[in-house]
Amino acid sequence: MNKRQIKENIYWLGAIDWDRRLFDSLIPLPDGTSYNAYLVRGSEKTALLDTMDPPMADKLLGQLEEIPKIDYLVSHHAEQDHSGTIPNVLEKYPEAKLVVTKKAKTMLMDLLHIAEDRFVTVEDGETLSLGNKTLKFIHTPWVHWPETMVTYLEEDRILFSCDFFGSHIATSDLYVIDRGRVYEAAKRYFAEIMMPFRSVISKNLEKLKDYNIDMIAPSHGQIYDDPAWITEAYHDWVNGPPHNLAVIPYVSMHGSTRQMVDHFTAALAEKGVRVELFNLAVTDIGKLAMSLVDAATIVLGVPTVLAGPHPAAAYAAFLANALRPKTKYLSIIGSYGWGGKTVETLSGMIGNLKAEVIDPVLCKGLPAQETFRALDELAETIAEKHKAL
Repeated sequence: MNKRQIKENIYWLGAIDWDRRLFDSLIPLPDGTSYNAYLVRGSEKTALLDTMDPPMADKLLGQLEEIPKIDYLVSHHAEQDHSGTIPNVLEKYPEAKLVVTKKAKTMLMDLLHIAEDRFVTVEDGETLSLGNKTLKFIHTPWVHWPETMVTYLEEDRILFSCDFFGSHIATSDLYVIDRGRVYEAAKRYFAEIMMPFRSVISKNLEKLKDYNIDMIAPSHGQIYDDPAWITEAYHDWVNGPPHNLAVIPYVSMHGSTRQMVDHFTAALAEKGVRVELFNLAVTDIGKLAMSLVDAATIVLGVPTVLAGPHPAAAYAAFLANALRPKTKYLSIIGSYGWGGKTVETLSGMIGNLKAEVIDPVLCKGLPAQETFRALDELAETIAEKHKAL
């Protein structure tokens, strides 16, 4: 893909990664991704904002072939999918200065072994003139690392947001065309990497509210040329109340837990509670993370293995604890053969979740009528608590 003009003397540079299906050896990428960098040419100086993943270095250098000079290379975030090609660019442009936050300087020196004399550090709110264009740097810590910032191009009212408002989508579209598709991808992106830092992100959203932003240009995904809807979505994901939604991640070995889950799902639905089920043996973990953004209740369906929870259920508990959703209620349903410490083990894994724990429903062997009655009571309790929200 060649560089593409956004506005006069402002260009998208980047690579579309159509084939990538896993990020950080952890995060599923069902739609691939893109690595976006941006070139801003002022009347006196030229700045490149971010680079891209090291395997894509040749694509970036090819797009820069006709650019004789870069004065400033702005690094918003030290993670290598954005910073990994910085050494290549600095080698090509030996006079360029690397513009970063103070925390990013030390991180990039550690991660990429960049010489200290190549850096210029900027404070929150500091500006940099390119002549007829002005870059303003806004520190946005924990979006989603501690050193991050965004850049506001004052004259053109463009926010270069790096991971903030990003989405993993491989597409030839420069701008958002299919808003529904991008909403889902952006929500998945938020759930997987932003959700643990909701309180700090809320403060960063507040910092941006007084800026007139005509366009948001993230470092993954398409450019928002009508950005109000994605900022409103972030406000809901970060600050909004949980929805009338019970998320049930479950795994079943011989069918007992699955019978409990099916009965419990029907009981919740009859009482007006929306349910999303995730069979942990086959589920897309990113989809589960997305559902946790809105969930008022999480109920883990888990059989006992070797006196403890099934490993897939333990992983789901670990994931929820790491992502720290705004969930209000937690419980467990499941079966066991002769005994164990499933509840105690799982309870010790969710210390980050500030939620009320509702008494679990466990059964020995196949569920009987008394188990189904207990599940009905649990469903009633959850429905009443959702009404109170």
